[in-house]
Amino acid sequence: MLKHQEFKYLCENPLLLELIHPLAEAYAHAISSPEDELLQQIAAETQAAHPHAHMLSGAVQGKLLQMISCLLQPRRILEIGTFTGYSALCLAKGLLKDGRLHTIELRETDAATAKANFNRSNDAGKIILHPGNALQVIPTLDETWDLVFIDADKVNYTEYYKLVVPAVRPGGMIIADNVLFHGQVLEQPVNGKNAKAIHLFNEYVQQDDRVEQVLLTMRDGLLLIRKK
Repeated sequence: MLKHQEFKYLCENPLLLELIHPLAEAYAHAISSPEDELLQQIAAETQAAHPHAHMLSGAVQGKLLQMISCLLQPRRILEIGTFTGYSALCLAKGLLKDGRLHTIELRETDAATAKANFNRSNDAGKIILHPGNALQVIPTLDETWDLVFIDADKVNYTEYYKLVVPAVRPGGMIIADNVLFHGQVLEQPVNGKNAKAIHLFNEYVQQDDRVEQVLLTMRDGLLLIRKK
């Protein structure tokens, strides 16, 4: 039986029902370590007020991002697509003491919300928010990346990847979100602008001999990419 809190979680995250069995998702949410208080607040506020709240990483995926970051202990993280700041705060938890996380957000309203949320965090001093177009911002960042998280407009995933791969250190990681795109990449033929772009991105990475990768079928699909 689903507990009330797990049922409520699924109702607030309807896209989870598209590919993942609801009982499995609810069980994963129940068993995984809970979010801290600030992340819970940001998630609740986003769900209540944002028309695209489904874009939030969510508790289970957020915990995975946090765990990967803690294992890598990165000095420099790049996030492409800030939204309301939830995933950046998860990733920031693994930063070294002198580490910095750069995050880029195109939408001014979301950037302002994220900035306010960062200011509520103990990691505020480690997070640098860049409002603007990521295709223009990324070339201005003179950094070597330990960890990159791509979660922005789908049509530019391949271009973002091409920009960041040369700057990722050997052994560093790129994580791309939404690589199943609500299951649309499984269709034959693949239809829709975003699904086609994601499918082409997945194939591009598959053929790139600079990296190795594994696709995780959690939520809307995460592609973990390690630079050799």
